[in-house]
Amino acid sequence: MLSIAVCDDELLDRVTISAGIRLAMKELNMPCSIELFASGRELLDALGRFDLIFLDILMNGMDGMETARKCREQMFENLLVFLSSSRSYVFDAYDVEAFSYLLKPVEHEKLKRVLKRAAEKMRADSGAYLVVNRERKMRKLFLDRIQYFEIRGREIDAHEEKGIFTYYERIGILEKQLEGKGFFRCHKSYLLNLKHVEAYNRQEAVLDNGERVPISRRRHEAFCQEFLAYIRKNGGIS
Repeated sequence: MLSIAVCDDELLDRVTISAGIRLAMKELNMPCSIELFASGRELLDALGRFDLIFLDILMNGMDGMETARKCREQMFENLLVFLSSSRSYVFDAYDVEAFSYLLKPVEHEKLKRVLKRAAEKMRADSGAYLVVNRERKMRKLFLDRIQYFEIRGREIDAHEEKGIFTYYERIGILEKQLEGKGFFRCHKSYLLNLKHVEAYNRQEAVLDNGERVPISRRRHEAFCQEFLAYIRKNGGIS
């Protein structure tokens, strides 16, 4: 099911676009949930639970472009679709990695095509994830995108491809959540995603982005065995 947000400061436009989405999704035979927001600030408070956001550009107060930038600053990596009565902001949309740009009034067939492409992309990108909570905001952490978790007391830093997301959790709970998902605790302070390991020696692992993560002496042998089993399972050794 796609979780969709519609953010527009005009009530009529919110209702119209949400009705169009419901009709298109029904025609595509795809379930969805839709929530409506009257401002960018309202949307930002509920950001983590959406797969797809339809965002009006010309809003009072915080406009759509500023809202989109703050979405990306908060590590929202899912899909943004801009709505506007003007083509003037098309190139600005690239700066925040917009998925699509629709002109108002939105043509039904164009909306339907965007929703179909969005659902296909979400299926292609789907995978295991953790749902975490920071400051009462929920967020999905897709495990494929995480290089490693760094433990700092009760804080966990999830080192992703595009930055670091910090939240509160106990290490024992995190380890249990990651069992069988290709992660290994190579050091008391690090849980490493074996998918991103390119090389290693007795002191550290080198990741595909060039970062280095320490391997403790007492965990080195277990790490070697775990990494070998991982690459065998994933086709690295016949």
